[in-house]
Amino acid sequence: MIRTPLPTLSKPQAAVLALWSLGMVLARASALTAVAAFLAMWLRRQEQTVRQQLREWCYEAEAKRGDQRQAVDPQSCFVPLLQWIVGQWQGTQLALALDATTLGTRFTVLAISVVYRGCAMPVAWTILPANQPHAWRREWLRLLRTLHPAIPKDWTVIVLADRGLYAGWLFRRIVRLGWHPFLRINAGGTFRPTGHRHFSPLATFVPHVGSYWRGTGTAFKSAPQPLPCTLLACWEEGYTAPWLILTDLPPEASDAGWYGLRAWIEQGFKVSKRAGWQWQRTRMTEPRRAARLWLAVAVATLWLLSVGGMADAAIPDSTLLDVSAALRVQRRQRRATRLRLVSAFRRGWTIILVALLDHEPLPLGTFLPEPWPMVSLIDATTIV
Repeated sequence: MIRTPLPTLSKPQAAVLALWSLGMVLARASALTAVAAFLAMWLRRQEQTVRQQLREWCYEAEAKRGDQRQAVDPQSCFVPLLQWIVGQWQGTQLALALDATTLGTRFTVLAISVVYRGCAMPVAWTILPANQPHAWRREWLRLLRTLHPAIPKDWTVIVLADRGLYAGWLFRRIVRLGWHPFLRINAGGTFRPTGHRHFSPLATFVPHVGSYWRGTGTAFKSAPQPLPCTLLACWEEGYTAPWLILTDLPPEASDAGWYGLRAWIEQGFKVSKRAGWQWQRTRMTEPRRAARLWLAVAVATLWLLSVGGMADAAIPDSTLLDVSAALRVQRRQRRATRLRLVSAFRRGWTIILVALLDHEPLPLGTFLPEPWPMVSLIDATTIV
């Protein structure tokens, strides 16, 4: 299961990654002690032997025992990881999300994830020391460039990022790769619609709750390079500020509601910590070793979401909560992703655990994405 989609790993490396990822599912933790203790008891092996085997997975080559040991290179697995997902993906629309998360004062993780059914699967990452001023431009460009060969050219790929990550160079690089940026920006900038002579403050395009606007034009009058793009703007009830999103897609072929998928990467970070793998308990202090552990986190998350996502997709809509009445009173209506009483991640974990209890083969899954959200724009919408 591990070695076929990740051919860059040697057979011993694949074997230990299998132990790590399966042990994380069984122990519901990524802590070395917890995983080693569970695996040792289950496999009837010496706990210290298992612990050392798992520990050396994260080590550099010179820190391992033996003369021919090699260090695991997580970056060599980024393209195979994404190809693993793409190969099982039902459809040709894919949403990637960029975001950063921290682990206390030790690590800052820059991650690109595939968002899926309310969660996210990391497919490329870099881990840096926390609390050290550092421009992330080089890291983001390298991660995007690395992943590019993994996705067929005829797929529609949107790349989502929040306001803190917006940059003109990021927008242009995503476009150059043949993908479509979907980057939220702050309301302090300006925009000139196509056919207009003057720039206007972004806030004037959605001045109040319930207003919507989308059209082509040029953003940022005072920037060194004003940006030709499409502006998608909406301000719906319940939000203190509007969504202002820049993309290269035509207005009629894009929708502000797609930006809602970005929040799923936050659930992915939550799963890596308290809601899943308990990474916040790690005692690691070396970023390079943490990056190797994240490969096990990525594989285990991918496995659970592939299995749990299939089960989630099989739930009849008639058994879900009826939210139609609530939707009718809103000014905009989505073809929404479903409300879940149990997450796809949790369903996957339960299904795998039950299979083991019943002495059945380990379940494998595929990826059945939900339709992207849609906004039915009314009245105040302008398309240029």
